[in-house]
Order: sequence, then structure tokens, then C-alpha cells
Amino acid sequence: MKLASELKDFQTRLGHSFARPELLIEAMTHSSLSSLTRDDNQRLEFLGDRVLGLAIAGALIAHDPSATEGQLAPRFNALVRKETCAEVAVELDLGVALKMGRSEMLSGGRRKQALLGDAMEAVIAAVYQDAGFEAARDLVLRVWGKRIATAEADARDAKTTLQEWAQARGMQPPKYTETGRSGPDHAPEFEIRAELEDGTVAKAKAPSKRQAQQAAATAMLKELESRT
Repeated sequence: MKLASELKDFQTRLGHSFARPELLIEAMTHSSLSSLTRDDNQRLEFLGDRVLGLAIAGALIAHDPSATEGQLAPRFNALVRKETCAEVAVELDLGVALKMGRSEMLSGGRRKQALLGDAMEAVIAAVYQDAGFEAARDLVLRVWGKRIATAEADARDAKTTLQEWAQARGMQPPKYTETGRSGPDHAPEFEIRAELEDGTVAKAKAPSKRQAQQAAATAMLKELESRT
């Protein structure tokens, strides 16, 4: 089976040559197109999530043999969450090769975080089925790159740091309120207001509520730091 040029290029960026190219095609096919032509990537995404989890868990233990389960769990969550998978997909320019229906494409599907994250997991599963776990693990270690080494810092996100700061001073956890939303459905921008019990306020905008909350927490931490 021959691959289209955009899939060949993606295969090169991925660093894995498929013996069974139909697996890559399936991994890169969104459900908006599958009913018209072929199977979609949902089953592979389900499998890829598990393969990714095993690869990341092993990598974290190897990187820090003395870490406890309590220390490893937040690092693991930071590395396997959908946002991280989507970031890796963007770095690989996966969206260019993603196959989808016309309506999904016109609504900005190639840039949607959820679609990119799901497809990245599906690609991991496709490599696993094509060449086994070692090949899939090697792919994960390569494309996740330095994220594994910096997982401890990434896991200690701004919201967690801000909450710990407030609790250490006898305050209630900060409140996050959505104060605005703009942009089209396929590329929304959320505005979030973070507020502490003492009246300190910070605002931020981002493409997702979670990112906006993190950005607002970061802005507040910078404000608090400037007071010291």
C-alpha cells in the first residue's frame, strides 16, 4: 500500500518506516472521515494511551530510581496528559497529514488540541503494532525528549504552587473564574480571573480553560514575587 506524500513526509519526521503502512493511515484518520472511506483512529488511540503510559512509567523510574510513587504520579500525569501529546504532535507537524472530513477541516480540526493529542496516541499504537513495544518505547523516548528529564518541574505547575503558597499563609485556595470567551469555536480564547482571599487578582487568556488558569496562576505568582 502506497502512502500519500504528506504521510510519507510525516513518516520521515516520525523516524519510523512502516512495514504495514495501513496502520499509519488508520492512525491518521479522524472519525469525521472514517464513515466515508476507512476505519478511524479511535481504537488505536485507546491502545496508544496504554502503550504511552507504560513507556513513560518505565522512563520515569529509570530516570529517578529513588523517586517514590507519590513523586512519580504527578510527573507521569504531566507527561501523558492530552495537552502534552498535542504539543508533541505540533512539533512533528502531525496536523498537516491528519485525514478528516471537510466540515472538520474547515472548522480548524488540524489545530484542535484534542484531535492532535488523540492522533499522537494513535500513531504510538500504530508503531507498536507495526514493530513491537521496543520500537514504540524508543519513539516515545525520542519525541518526548527532554520533557522526561524536566517532568518534576512540569508536574509542579503554577496552580499547585499558588495553592501551596496560599495554604502556607492560612488562606483558602485561589478561586478561578471564567470572565470571557472570544474567537470562533475551532479557535476559542478563554479569559480566566484568579483571586486570592486577600483580594489579590490576576487575569490571563489562553486557548483552553486549563491553560488560562495556569497562565493566571503564573501571573499571580509573579505579582506576589514582586512584592517581596
